[in-house]
Amino acid sequence: MNSSIAILLANVASTLFLVGLIWMVQVVHYPLFNDVGQENFVRYQQRHQKNITYIVGPMMLIELVTAIVLLWCPIEGIDKSLLYTGIGLVILIWLSTALIQVPCHSKLVNGFDLSAYKWLVTSNWIRTIAWTARGGLVALMLVRLLSK
Repeated sequence: MNSSIAILLANVASTLFLVGLIWMVQVVHYPLFNDVGQENFVRYQQRHQKNITYIVGPMMLIELVTAIVLLWCPIEGIDKSLLYTGIGLVILIWLSTALIQVPCHSKLVNGFDLSAYKWLVTSNWIRTIAWTARGGLVALMLVRLLSK
């Protein structure tokens, strides 16, 4: 197998994993924050931040690195515009994470704050939609690869 194809497959796998994860977080996990209760919330939030990082961090790094490497290792049949759009979505996701979601979590680690919680849940739609779009994009790339 050609190394560019292996890189694409790693990009597809990491992106699709993250698509599933972000939907679970958006629809199941974040809404449950409101039900934890004041007494246990700080501990719950600390554990959430620590544990989710072990899952999300490596996958986001794999997605980012493989998306960048694909620009230098082109695959016949996959238009560069798809690769640039994919990188743009990754950048949007990372910026949203760093500038919006991480500060919300940092505020919540001190105790439940309704406004921070509402902003976290609402703003997380940025990542949910961006990762879903990336999922469609990498699926299209895979289809183009398989149909050549």
